[in-house]
Amino acid sequence: MYAGKLVFAQLMELAPWHTFRRLVSKYNGDFNARTFRCRDQFLCMAFAQLTYRQSLRDIAGCLQAQPSKLYHMGLRGNVTRSNLADANERRDWRIYAEFAQSLIGTARGLYADDDLGLDLDGTVYALDSTTISLCLSLFPWADFRETKAAIKIHTLLDLRGAIPAFMLVSDGLLHDVNILDLLGPEPGSFYVMDRAYVDFERLFTINQAGAFFVTRAKKPLKYKRMASQPVDKSLGLICDQEIALTGFYSRKGYPRTLRRVRLKDPETGKTLVFLTNHFEVTAKTVCDLYRSRWQVELFFKWIKQHLRINQFFGRSENAVKCQIWIAVATYLLVAIARKRLQVPLSLHSMLQILSVTPFENISLNQLLTDIGPGEDGRDDDNQLKLI
Repeated sequence: MYAGKLVFAQLMELAPWHTFRRLVSKYNGDFNARTFRCRDQFLCMAFAQLTYRQSLRDIAGCLQAQPSKLYHMGLRGNVTRSNLADANERRDWRIYAEFAQSLIGTARGLYADDDLGLDLDGTVYALDSTTISLCLSLFPWADFRETKAAIKIHTLLDLRGAIPAFMLVSDGLLHDVNILDLLGPEPGSFYVMDRAYVDFERLFTINQAGAFFVTRAKKPLKYKRMASQPVDKSLGLICDQEIALTGFYSRKGYPRTLRRVRLKDPETGKTLVFLTNHFEVTAKTVCDLYRSRWQVELFFKWIKQHLRINQFFGRSENAVKCQIWIAVATYLLVAIARKRLQVPLSLHSMLQILSVTPFENISLNQLLTDIGPGEDGRDDDNQLKLI
């Protein structure tokens, strides 16, 4: 008979708590905290993410129903609705943001060897954002429109493993293209973006850093053709050109030549025009790279469906950001567990199991690997590789 830790405690054991303690000390997170510390807050909110709790009262009630097991889950403080509310309002959200960043480093290392399906040496990133609508009267700090509030989650997704390499939570007014100013392009890497990120001066910065980009062209695009390459029209390719920008501001922002690939999508019949600064890969690879951008859309869809980031337990900016970053950290912990334990399940299946077994006294490895027929997660093969 297994006599070890609870399932929830085993999952939380994967977190680098030495890093967490350093961050709490850095931001003085436990100042004046007598009975409910930052670690207790993190564990309660992570429990809420895993078990799909609906409110702070729901979280506290569920945990208080198992008083003999709270110590073994790692909780040392007094779990009440008011303690949770005060912690979300007052504890600096940057503690959990930087903690999630440390988990991102761990997860990316574990998934670095995953096959992307493209014959490329460099890392491929997909950059995009998702908007979460809020009520203006309840969240007046989240500027967006005159009658509507919102926040944006900007994400640079490493497509090997669908791990976010960079995330930023902002109000709804921050335009997507400004995120390019915050990125430090990695030489040899590919950055795949939609038309919202087309700013030729910023794209030239990526080019100067030795990195590559693939994006869609805006209309109208003023250019002149410098050279053309033959294409396989049976694949829907129309042309593969080397072009020079002729617009005054575009030419000033990007003085080098670009590659223009035009494709007629055989499935939708739409004509798409891609721009890139990589001249060596095939035209089909350029199209496949842009198609891989859909992974970030699936990532946003997945976290909205399976993590508590659409409905918030607090109304202040600090409470909202605490909840989002703890949700991201929880996602990463499950992703890390999946790789370290070599779990044959999808992330969705793992979360379903973890949601009903946090208080169980069973080996996490046995719980997630001893699966019966029809439980191998194959129904999710069309989703993200982790999911």
